[in-house]
Order: sequence, then C-alpha cells, then structure tokens
Amino acid sequence: MRSLLGLRYIDVIARAGSIRQAAETLAITPSALNRRLLALEDELGVQIFERLPRGVRPNAAGEILIHHIRNQISDLERVRSQIADLSGVRRGHVAIACSQALLPYFLPQQIDDYRRDHPAVTFGVFPRDRAQAEQALTEFTADLALVFEPVRLAEIQTLLTVRQPIRAVMARNHPLARRETVRLRECLDYPLALPSPPYGVRTLLEAAAARIGRPLEPAIQSDSFEFLTMCAAHADVISFQIEIGLPVGGADGVLTSRPVDARDLPSGVLHLGQLRGRTLPVAAARFADHLSRALFERFDSV
Repeated sequence: MRSLLGLRYIDVIARAGSIRQAAETLAITPSALNRRLLALEDELGVQIFERLPRGVRPNAAGEILIHHIRNQISDLERVRSQIADLSGVRRGHVAIACSQALLPYFLPQQIDDYRRDHPAVTFGVFPRDRAQAEQALTEFTADLALVFEPVRLAEIQTLLTVRQPIRAVMARNHPLARRETVRLRECLDYPLALPSPPYGVRTLLEAAAARIGRPLEPAIQSDSFEFLTMCAAHADVISFQIEIGLPVGGADGVLTSRPVDARDLPSGVLHLGQLRGRTLPVAAARFADHLSRALFERFDSV
C-alpha cells in the first residue's frame, strides 16, 4: 500500500495544478513534495510535469503516468472492497456524478434505502453537467454517472437508459395549472426561467421551439435548477424539469407541474453508466444494481 503513496502524490499534484496547493492538500511542505517529484522524475529518466509561471501541468509522459496511477488507485479500492465483502463487512465508498435533477428527490431516497442494509458504505454525490459527468468517470473521480442527454458515449458503458418526460413547472395558481397537459406554444406565452444552453433540458427545448417556429427567450437564466424552480413559485413564470427531478405526483407546496405534450416536446433519455472497461469496486457495483432496479421499476426503459 505504501508503494502507491508516492504515486498518489503525483495524482494530487496533477489535480491541483500546483505543487504548493497539492502540498496543502497532502499536509506536507512544498519542498518535501517537490523532492519526491524530482526523485520520481529522476527514477523515470524523464520529466512528467511542465513547470509554468503559476503552477505545473502534465506533459505527454505525465499524462501516461497519471492514467496508470489512477487505474492503480481504482484497482486498489476495488480489491479493498472485495476483501471487506469476503469478510462479511459491507464497506466501501461510492462516488456519483449526476445531473442536478437527481439531487432533490431520487438520489437521497435511493442512498437512504441502500444504507439501511449497508450502513458502512459512504457516498460522494457531485452535481455535474453532461460533459463534466463524463469527464469525472475518465478521471476516476466518479464511479457512476447519472446523466440526462449525454454529450458523447464513447467512453461510457451504459448500464440502463430510461425515458424522462419533461414537465412544465409553475405555481399552483398559474393559468396553465388547470390543464392536464400543456402545449409548448402555450408555455412560450409566459415568462420562462430556463437552464443555460449546456444542459440537456435546454437543448431539447431549443430544438422543440425551432420546430414550431417560436423563439426561446428566457426571462431568467441560471445554472441552478433549484433557483429556477423557486422562480416558478412566483408570479406567472414557467420553468421546466424532467420527471425524476420532481416529487412523486409532480407537486410540492406552492408548486405544481404539467407534462408538455409529447407532440411538441418528446421525452429525453437518462443514462446510468460507468467508465467503459473498468471493474467497479463492490460497493459501487452493488449500488449500480440498486439504482438500475429503482429506475426500471419507475420509468420506461429505452
């Protein structure tokens, strides 16, 4: 285990982009960390970082080494998890990168359900947009990703995909709240609170508005879905969210939601995935199975 310690130092330097910042993270002095780096570079016979005026960054040799280091660290965590599982102690850590819609309701409930049987398993949940979630898998900072309308899938092994209808979120006293289903053109007659263009919901809305020849002009724009939802609680503002990002039944407090007619706005797709070719630690693999069952029971699979 100690043989990996020096390699972990290199990984921390790469993530921090600075020897000084990495030293603070590792609780050692910058000079001691720099000596370890120089010793490793001397052993390899090649520099692995470019020294920049305000930090360091991996060169081509460094990128190869860091990829190897992260694979080694990931394999060690998997072995630890398997050993703990053999001893009957269900331990481990699960890191999840996900779209914001998974944060308010779905993931808290699923983690709570899982930890009732496996209280020694810990979790890290990190909101990421589509590209960032996929990057987190390739950098081994996440074991699993739950991504709505991913940008690319070349490096992701998809475990399950489910359809996600998009719903218009509004105050209970909004004029459209009396409808069972709303048309997109009706929604566009009111002020809109929309996510920024990188997000999947915005991408689908842009395409749908273009099909009916209407501009998509948000009155409020933000990267925070929680903020956008709260905006819809006031006045006549309408926001949009996928079904998994809303309470079961689609209503909560002063807010309610209505499905947007599928003729105007088809459902999007939510992907549960991991890094292609990676063997997950036991805890992460079992939680992936737990998530797959929960998603399959609640939503239509693709």
